[in-house]
Amino acid sequence: MKFPVSIAVLLLIVSIHAYNIAAQTDDDEVITVDSSIVLMNAAITDGRGKAVRGLTRTQFHVFEDGVEQEIRLFQNEDTPFAAVILLDTSGSMEQRVTLARSAAIQFLDGLRAEDFAAIYKFDTKVEMVQDFSNTGGMSDRVFDLKANGMTVLNDAIVKAALALSKRPEKRRAIIVLSDGADTMSSASTDKALRSALAANATIYTVDMSSMDTGGPGRTQSHGVLKKFAEKSGGTFVATPGGVAMRDAFKRIVEELGQQYTVAYESSNTRKDGKWRAIELRVSKPDLTIRTRKGYNGPRR
Repeated sequence: MKFPVSIAVLLLIVSIHAYNIAAQTDDDEVITVDSSIVLMNAAITDGRGKAVRGLTRTQFHVFEDGVEQEIRLFQNEDTPFAAVILLDTSGSMEQRVTLARSAAIQFLDGLRAEDFAAIYKFDTKVEMVQDFSNTGGMSDRVFDLKANGMTVLNDAIVKAALALSKRPEKRRAIIVLSDGADTMSSASTDKALRSALAANATIYTVDMSSMDTGGPGRTQSHGVLKKFAEKSGGTFVATPGGVAMRDAFKRIVEELGQQYTVAYESSNTRKDGKWRAIELRVSKPDLTIRTRKGYNGPRR
Protein backbone atom coordinates (compact mmCIF):
# COMPACT_ATOMS: atom_id res chain seq x y z
CA MET A 1 0.00 0.00 0.00
CA LYS A 2 1.32 3.47 -0.91
CA PHE A 3 0.85 6.19 1.67
CA PRO A 4 0.75 9.93 1.00
CA VAL A 5 4.13 11.54 1.66
CA SER A 6 3.01 13.14 4.94
CA ILE A 7 1.78 9.84 6.39
CA ALA A 8 4.86 8.00 5.18
CA VAL A 9 7.04 10.56 6.95
CA LEU A 10 5.08 10.16 10.16
CA LEU A 11 5.60 6.41 9.97
CA LEU A 12 9.32 7.04 9.58
CA ILE A 13 9.22 9.36 12.58
CA VAL A 14 7.64 6.60 14.66
CA SER A 15 10.46 4.29 13.63
CA ILE A 16 12.97 6.72 15.10
CA HIS A 17 12.16 5.21 18.50
CA ALA A 18 13.88 1.95 17.57
CA TYR A 19 17.45 2.23 18.81
CA ASN A 20 20.43 -0.11 18.82
CA ILE A 21 23.35 -0.24 21.22
CA ALA A 22 26.68 -1.05 19.60
CA ALA A 23 28.16 -4.38 20.65
CA GLN A 24 31.54 -2.90 21.65
CA THR A 25 32.29 -2.21 25.27
CA ASP A 26 34.91 0.46 24.56
CA ASP A 27 34.39 4.20 24.78
CA ASP A 28 32.96 4.41 21.24
CA GLU A 29 29.84 2.56 22.31
CA VAL A 30 26.87 4.88 21.82
CA ILE A 31 23.19 4.82 21.04
CA THR A 32 22.68 4.95 17.27
CA VAL A 33 19.54 5.56 15.26
CA ASP A 34 18.38 3.26 12.46
CA SER A 35 16.70 6.05 10.51
CA SER A 36 17.63 8.85 8.14
CA ILE A 37 15.04 11.06 9.84
CA VAL A 38 16.59 13.71 12.09
CA LEU A 39 14.35 15.14 14.80
CA MET A 40 14.98 18.55 16.37
CA ASN A 41 13.22 20.27 19.26
CA ALA A 42 13.85 24.00 19.30
CA ALA A 43 13.23 26.59 22.00
CA ILE A 44 12.80 30.05 20.46
CA THR A 45 12.72 33.21 22.57
CA ASP A 46 12.64 36.95 22.00
CA GLY A 47 14.93 39.62 23.41
CA ARG A 48 13.16 39.47 26.77
CA GLY A 49 13.60 35.70 27.03
CA LYS A 50 9.90 34.98 26.41
CA ALA A 51 8.86 32.03 24.27
CA VAL A 52 7.89 33.03 20.73
CA ARG A 53 4.67 31.41 19.55
CA GLY A 54 2.95 31.35 16.18
CA LEU A 55 5.93 30.83 13.88
CA THR A 56 5.09 28.94 10.70
CA ARG A 57 6.79 26.15 8.81
CA THR A 58 7.85 28.44 5.95
CA GLN A 59 9.89 30.56 8.38
CA PHE A 60 12.15 27.64 9.32
CA HIS A 61 15.27 26.55 7.44
CA VAL A 62 17.53 23.65 8.46
CA PHE A 63 21.12 23.20 7.33
CA GLU A 64 23.26 20.08 7.81
CA ASP A 65 26.97 20.65 7.27
CA GLY A 66 25.99 23.81 5.40
CA VAL A 67 23.54 22.10 3.04
CA GLU A 68 19.88 23.09 3.34
CA GLN A 69 17.55 20.20 4.10
CA GLU A 70 13.88 19.69 3.26
CA ILE A 71 11.67 19.89 6.34
CA ARG A 72 9.37 16.90 6.40
CA LEU A 73 7.56 17.43 9.72
CA PHE A 74 6.73 20.60 11.61
CA GLN A 75 4.83 20.92 14.90
CA ASN A 76 4.30 24.05 16.94
CA GLU A 77 1.58 22.98 19.35
CA ASP A 78 1.96 22.11 23.03
CA THR A 79 3.18 18.51 23.18
CA PRO A 80 3.81 16.04 26.05
CA PHE A 81 7.40 15.37 27.04
CA ALA A 82 9.35 12.72 28.95
CA ALA A 83 12.21 13.61 31.29
CA VAL A 84 14.79 11.85 33.44
CA ILE A 85 16.01 13.68 36.54
CA LEU A 86 19.57 12.74 37.51
CA LEU A 87 20.38 13.36 41.18
CA ASP A 88 24.05 13.44 42.13
CA THR A 89 24.42 11.58 45.44
CA SER A 90 28.21 11.28 45.46
CA GLY A 91 30.33 12.18 48.47
CA SER A 92 31.07 15.67 47.14
CA MET A 93 27.33 16.44 47.38
CA GLU A 94 27.08 15.65 51.09
CA GLN A 95 25.86 19.12 52.10
CA ARG A 96 23.62 19.59 49.07
CA VAL A 97 21.61 16.40 48.52
CA THR A 98 18.63 18.00 50.26
CA LEU A 99 18.89 21.03 47.98
CA ALA A 100 19.07 18.78 44.89
CA ARG A 101 15.98 16.91 46.07
CA SER A 102 14.13 20.20 46.51
CA ALA A 103 15.11 21.15 42.97
CA ALA A 104 13.69 17.87 41.68
CA ILE A 105 10.44 18.55 43.53
CA GLN A 106 10.27 21.97 41.86
CA PHE A 107 10.47 20.28 38.46
CA LEU A 108 7.92 17.56 39.27
CA ASP A 109 5.47 20.13 40.61
CA GLY A 110 5.41 21.78 37.20
CA LEU A 111 4.54 18.66 35.20
CA ARG A 112 1.27 18.55 33.31
CA ALA A 113 -0.99 15.49 33.37
CA GLU A 114 0.39 14.26 30.04
CA ASP A 115 4.10 14.65 30.95
CA PHE A 116 6.19 11.80 32.39
CA ALA A 117 9.34 11.90 34.51
CA ALA A 118 11.66 9.34 36.10
CA ILE A 119 14.33 9.85 38.78
CA TYR A 120 17.79 8.25 38.81
CA LYS A 121 20.53 8.76 41.38
CA PHE A 122 24.20 8.38 40.65
CA ASP A 123 27.33 8.11 42.75
CA THR A 124 29.66 5.15 42.26
CA LYS A 125 26.87 3.55 40.20
CA VAL A 126 23.65 4.64 38.49
CA GLU A 127 20.35 3.47 39.92
CA MET A 128 16.70 4.22 39.12
CA VAL A 129 14.82 5.31 42.22
CA GLN A 130 11.51 6.22 40.56
CA ASP A 131 10.17 4.97 37.22
CA PHE A 132 8.37 7.16 34.69
CA SER A 133 5.21 8.62 36.18
CA ASN A 134 2.86 11.51 35.49
CA THR A 135 1.62 11.88 39.06
CA GLY A 136 4.12 14.60 39.98
CA GLY A 137 4.84 12.98 43.35
CA MET A 138 8.13 11.71 44.70
CA SER A 139 8.86 8.21 45.94
CA ASP A 140 9.84 7.71 49.59
CA ARG A 141 13.08 6.19 48.30
CA VAL A 142 14.19 9.62 47.09
CA PHE A 143 13.93 11.02 50.62
CA ASP A 144 16.21 8.25 51.92
CA LEU A 145 19.09 9.09 49.58
CA LYS A 146 22.47 9.75 51.21
CA ALA A 147 25.66 11.20 49.75
CA ASN A 148 28.44 8.66 49.37
CA GLY A 149 31.04 7.36 46.94
CA MET A 150 32.48 8.60 43.65
CA THR A 151 30.75 10.33 40.70
CA VAL A 152 29.68 8.70 37.42
CA LEU A 153 27.95 11.66 35.76
CA ASN A 154 28.73 10.59 32.20
CA ASP A 155 27.49 7.03 32.80
CA ALA A 156 24.29 8.47 34.30
CA ILE A 157 23.60 10.54 31.17
CA VAL A 158 24.17 7.49 28.96
CA LYS A 159 21.70 5.50 31.09
CA ALA A 160 19.13 8.30 31.02
CA ALA A 161 19.44 8.56 27.23
CA LEU A 162 18.82 4.83 26.88
CA ALA A 163 15.71 5.04 29.07
CA LEU A 164 14.37 7.99 27.07
CA SER A 165 15.07 6.29 23.74
CA LYS A 166 12.35 3.78 24.63
CA ARG A 167 9.72 6.45 25.32
CA PRO A 168 6.99 7.37 22.79
CA GLU A 169 7.24 11.14 23.39
CA LYS A 170 9.15 13.09 20.73
CA ARG A 171 10.19 15.76 23.23
CA ARG A 172 12.66 14.43 25.78
CA ALA A 173 14.87 15.96 28.44
CA ILE A 174 17.60 15.02 30.90
CA ILE A 175 17.72 17.22 34.02
CA VAL A 176 21.14 17.00 35.71
CA LEU A 177 21.49 18.16 39.32
CA SER A 178 25.20 17.85 40.05
CA ASP A 179 28.40 19.61 41.01
CA GLY A 180 29.72 18.41 37.64
CA ALA A 181 32.85 16.70 38.97
CA ASP A 182 32.92 13.27 37.28
CA THR A 183 35.49 11.02 38.96
CA MET A 184 34.71 7.43 37.93
CA SER A 185 32.66 7.06 34.71
CA SER A 186 33.61 4.48 32.13
CA ALA A 187 32.02 6.75 29.49
CA SER A 188 33.63 9.96 28.29
CA THR A 189 31.89 13.33 28.21
CA ASP A 190 31.67 13.09 24.41
CA LYS A 191 30.09 9.65 24.57
CA ALA A 192 27.50 10.87 27.07
CA LEU A 193 26.64 13.83 24.83
CA ARG A 194 26.41 11.63 21.71
CA SER A 195 24.08 9.27 23.55
CA ALA A 196 21.76 12.12 24.55
CA LEU A 197 21.72 13.54 21.02
CA ALA A 198 21.00 10.12 19.53
CA ALA A 199 18.01 9.81 21.88
CA ASN A 200 16.80 13.30 20.85
CA ALA A 201 17.15 14.43 24.47
CA THR A 202 17.80 18.02 25.52
CA ILE A 203 20.07 18.30 28.57
CA TYR A 204 19.38 20.89 31.26
CA THR A 205 22.10 21.19 33.89
CA VAL A 206 21.96 22.75 37.36
CA ASP A 207 25.23 23.52 39.12
CA MET A 208 24.94 22.18 42.66
CA SER A 209 28.53 22.89 43.66
CA SER A 210 29.12 24.85 46.84
CA MET A 211 29.48 28.60 46.46
CA ASP A 212 32.61 28.22 48.62
CA THR A 213 34.20 26.00 45.98
CA GLY A 214 36.39 28.07 43.71
CA GLY A 215 39.45 27.82 41.52
CA PRO A 216 40.12 25.63 38.47
CA GLY A 217 38.02 22.73 39.81
CA ARG A 218 34.77 24.71 39.85
CA THR A 219 35.58 26.33 36.50
CA GLN A 220 36.11 22.91 34.92
CA SER A 221 32.87 21.56 36.43
CA HIS A 222 30.98 24.56 35.10
CA GLY A 223 32.50 23.96 31.69
CA VAL A 224 31.33 20.34 31.56
CA LEU A 225 27.77 21.20 32.63
CA LYS A 226 27.60 24.10 30.17
CA LYS A 227 28.83 21.90 27.31
CA PHE A 228 26.10 19.32 27.92
CA ALA A 229 23.45 22.04 27.90
CA GLU A 230 24.70 24.11 24.98
CA LYS A 231 25.42 21.23 22.60
CA SER A 232 22.00 19.64 23.17
CA GLY A 233 19.98 22.87 23.08
CA GLY A 234 19.29 23.06 26.82
CA THR A 235 20.22 25.58 29.48
CA PHE A 236 22.77 25.78 32.29
CA VAL A 237 21.53 27.07 35.65
CA ALA A 238 24.38 28.50 37.72
CA THR A 239 22.39 29.43 40.82
CA PRO A 240 21.11 26.31 42.64
CA GLY A 241 18.97 27.90 45.33
CA GLY A 242 16.15 30.25 46.18
CA VAL A 243 13.90 32.14 43.82
CA ALA A 244 16.34 31.80 40.93
CA MET A 245 16.13 28.01 41.04
CA ARG A 246 12.34 28.01 41.29
CA ASP A 247 12.03 30.35 38.33
CA ALA A 248 14.55 28.32 36.31
CA PHE A 249 12.58 25.11 36.72
CA LYS A 250 9.33 26.85 35.88
CA ARG A 251 10.91 28.07 32.63
CA ILE A 252 12.29 24.61 31.80
CA VAL A 253 8.90 22.91 32.16
CA GLU A 254 7.18 25.61 30.13
CA GLU A 255 9.86 25.45 27.46
CA LEU A 256 9.64 21.68 27.05
CA GLY A 257 5.91 21.93 26.41
CA GLN A 258 6.18 24.88 24.01
CA GLN A 259 9.09 23.90 21.79
CA TYR A 260 8.92 23.66 18.02
CA THR A 261 9.50 20.17 16.62
CA VAL A 262 11.14 19.95 13.21
CA ALA A 263 12.17 16.81 11.34
CA TYR A 264 14.03 16.33 8.09
CA GLU A 265 15.40 13.42 6.11
CA SER A 266 19.14 13.90 5.75
CA SER A 267 20.42 14.23 2.20
CA ASN A 268 23.72 12.71 3.38
CA THR A 269 23.43 8.99 2.64
CA ARG A 270 26.91 8.05 3.88
CA LYS A 271 27.07 5.62 6.78
CA ASP A 272 30.36 6.68 8.30
CA GLY A 273 29.27 7.53 11.85
CA LYS A 274 30.84 10.99 11.57
CA TRP A 275 29.62 14.14 13.29
CA ARG A 276 27.14 16.23 11.29
CA ALA A 277 26.64 19.85 12.29
CA ILE A 278 23.07 21.22 12.32
CA GLU A 279 22.00 24.85 12.07
CA LEU A 280 18.40 25.99 12.43
CA ARG A 281 17.49 29.43 11.08
CA VAL A 282 14.23 31.34 11.39
CA SER A 283 13.35 34.14 8.99
CA LYS A 284 12.40 36.60 11.73
CA PRO A 285 14.98 38.92 13.30
CA ASP A 286 16.16 39.24 16.89
CA LEU A 287 15.28 35.74 18.04
CA THR A 288 17.33 33.33 20.13
CA ILE A 289 17.20 29.74 18.89
CA ARG A 290 18.33 26.82 21.06
CA THR A 291 18.41 23.34 19.61
CA ARG A 292 20.84 20.48 19.19
CA LYS A 293 24.11 21.38 17.46
CA GLY A 294 24.39 18.15 15.50
CA TYR A 295 24.47 14.38 15.65
CA ASN A 296 26.55 11.36 14.68
CA GLY A 297 25.47 9.84 11.39
CA PRO A 298 24.53 6.17 10.99
CA ARG A 299 27.18 3.47 10.73
CA ARG A 300 27.35 0.48 8.47
